[in-house]
Amino acid sequence: MSTPKGAARSIADVEGGIILANVEIAAPPERVFAALTTPEQLLQWWGDGTSYRSTGWEVDLRPGGAWRAEGKSVDGNAYEVGGRFIEVDPPRKLVQTWKPSWFTGEETRLTYRLEAIEGGTRLTVRHEGFAGFPDACRDHTSGWEKVLGWVASYAAPQEEPRYFVARLLPPRPTFAHDMNEEEKVLMGEHAAYYRAQMAQGRVVVFGPVGDPAGPWGLGILRARDEAQGRAFTEEDPVLLSRRGFRYELLPMMRAVLPEQVGA
Repeated sequence: MSTPKGAARSIADVEGGIILANVEIAAPPERVFAALTTPEQLLQWWGDGTSYRSTGWEVDLRPGGAWRAEGKSVDGNAYEVGGRFIEVDPPRKLVQTWKPSWFTGEETRLTYRLEAIEGGTRLTVRHEGFAGFPDACRDHTSGWEKVLGWVASYAAPQEEPRYFVARLLPPRPTFAHDMNEEEKVLMGEHAAYYRAQMAQGRVVVFGPVGDPAGPWGLGILRARDEAQGRAFTEEDPVLLSRRGFRYELLPMMRAVLPEQVGA
């Protein structure tokens, strides 16, 4: 039975140090291959605000060419992953080495295979070289499910986005003026979450509003539907903290964007 489009599946032979993952994507192989190899596109989809986000990609797409990615985890720790390309056969196959900054073993080998299927592409990943490193093998197994889910969402045709006003109400009207040190740290996490989501194109603008009745937070969100918008607010660190914050989410009847002015 095939995996539903957009639903990634990943399994591992932990003892052998081999990971297999696949996903079916509603986009042609050429589109998926470009998403996997173009720095500007990789920067848009590889990562999210709940785990880590990409901050830079360099790709020399040829056999022997080097590649490198850098980013930051949600707790602010920087990381790097890099390697070199072994085989480049667009849009069917890509083989490269893989060495993260946090992995103490030798570089591993990563193979992407892209197969044209009815309605899109079957993308299969084989990642090998983790023998003797069971924890790293397990971590990469769950990681590949996330990565393939991200690329499937990015590469597939997107519905016209909707825009929502997210109003973040603090636990008390005086919060902006008398927050304690723990609350200041929490607001820093909130701002980092929004910045990460903005880098992914999910936030248009955000910031505090100077309401005479008491300041509150404003975010203009870009989402597929209200459910996706609410999922965004529910993952905000301030809501996860259970400290009395709450959101009001209101759909915009129409959003006029800068690129539409004069059109």
